[in-house]
Parts: sequence; C-alpha cells; structure tokens
Amino acid sequence: MKHTFSLALPAAYRVQDVLAFHGRDAESVAEQVSPDSIRKGMLLDGVPVVLDVTLPKGRARSIGCEADIDLPRARKVPPALAMQIEAAASNILGLHIDPAPFVAFAREDALLGPLVARQPGLRIVQSATVFEALTWAIIGQQINLSFAIALRRSFILQAGRQHKDGLWCYPEAADVAKLAVEDLTTRKFSRAKAETLIRFAQLVTAGELDIEERADNPIPTICRNLLAVKGIGPWTVNYALLRGYGFADCSLHGDVAIRAALQRLLGEDSKPDMARTEVLLQRYSPHRTMAAAHLWASLAFEA
Repeated sequence: MKHTFSLALPAAYRVQDVLAFHGRDAESVAEQVSPDSIRKGMLLDGVPVVLDVTLPKGRARSIGCEADIDLPRARKVPPALAMQIEAAASNILGLHIDPAPFVAFAREDALLGPLVARQPGLRIVQSATVFEALTWAIIGQQINLSFAIALRRSFILQAGRQHKDGLWCYPEAADVAKLAVEDLTTRKFSRAKAETLIRFAQLVTAGELDIEERADNPIPTICRNLLAVKGIGPWTVNYALLRGYGFADCSLHGDVAIRAALQRLLGEDSKPDMARTEVLLQRYSPHRTMAAAHLWASLAFEA
C-alpha cells in the first residue's frame, strides 16, 4: 500500500544538511541515502513503513515523498498513520525550526556571527520520531560517534523488524520493551546503557511515561519526567529535545563537540568547562538549538 504526498520547501533549502545527518552510517540497515533520495524504515503503530523521499535539485520549492506501508489487508491508509508518516518526513527533512530568526539574532555577534555568515541557511535535521531521538540520545551518551553508530545498528537489528522490501524498520517502544538486557550486552552495550534503554521503553509502553508533546503535556513536563528515569541525564534530554521535538532553545553545554568548537572559536588552550559553556550559550537564548547547529558545523571548517 502506498501513501504519496509532497512537502513545501523554504527558499535556499540545504539538501547537504539532510544528507550529512542521515548518511553518517555507511552500513546502515534502516536508511539508504544517495544524492538523490533518502529511504527510511520505521515502525509506526506497529506497522512497517519505508518512506522514500526524492531530494530536490536546483531551486525546487517542494519535495516528493512516497511511503510503502506493509499493511496488506487494509483498503486505504488510516488517517492517523498518514499523519505520522508526513510528520516523520518533515522531521527527517529538518523543516521544523526556521533558521532565519537566529540568523538575524546572531548576524552581528562577535563569536557566532562569522559562522552564520558562512552557512546562513543551516538547518536542524531531526530523527523520524521522538522515540527514535530519545533512544539515539541514550545510545550515544558518553561514547564516541562511530561506536554509537555501530551500537545503533545492533539495536535496530535486535528490536526492529524488516519491511517486505528488506529494509529494517527502526523499532517502537513496545518492540524494545520486549528485549532482555543480555540481548544488548552481548552486542557491546554496557549493562547500564542496556538497562536504561529497556527501562525507558517499558515505561513508555506501560503508559507511565508520556513523551508526546501536547498542550497538557508541555516540554517542561516532559523534561522533568524524563530526568526522573534512572540513566537519563540533562545532556540526553537536551539532545532529544533538539533531534526529537525540534525545540528551539536547547542548551547543549554538556556536549564535548560544542565545547571543542567554542575552544577553537575562542582561541584557547582547553575546552571551557560545562558551567562556562552554559553561560556562553545563554546569550543565544531563545535560539540555542541553532547556535549548537552552527558550532557543530564549524568543526568541519578548515582551521
């Protein structure tokens, strides 16, 4: 079953940001990335879905998307599922946070102004779903990126499901909640990380932890409830706010790469500590998420 739709693109849309984020794992089992398209496998309400996004060339003002839904007995796509698919497409294309307000805010800033001038349309690309962003944040905390990517791949193979076309689908909470700790520790996860992933998924599955942003469940409430889960700390929550919710004012002062970028910009011999980094980032509120994006991107510039 197919669901076809298109999404409007802003002016000066940067395809390279999308390719860079989703193409980080050359051996990915749940994503296939080429210069022309992104194919993303995910489970939505227990249904395997492969989203195929045709990337624009030149100054295209819209982008074509098609979802292959492994729901053989249904005659039409349920409206709620269609909404989830379209939201996931918007997430992976980085369409939630408009970079223009931060560009105007930081244009004359002595520290970040030059970075903004080099990449004025830089966007924050998100994970397809909030659950994916949160589990990725847990997987990636306190380890280097290459190891985190390898663990993510193992996690998908353990908890996900294959779509009929062969691509693996990123799991949902109910899938992860069924795992035993040993399913992950035998694949190089630390016991603490495995326990945190499974604990988090079980709380979500049982309805004891609500991660859906709504008027009656705003971001501050979500943050407070996440921080109450053993194994989830401030960095994990802030990174998940950025990649999962598209929240515009995340403070990534605990992120090693952010601190390394600031060290480089400041021309200092060592990274600023977390307390000083928090103060440095505070001046960019309420746009700290975009500040983080530009700091991360600056590490790719030649010194």
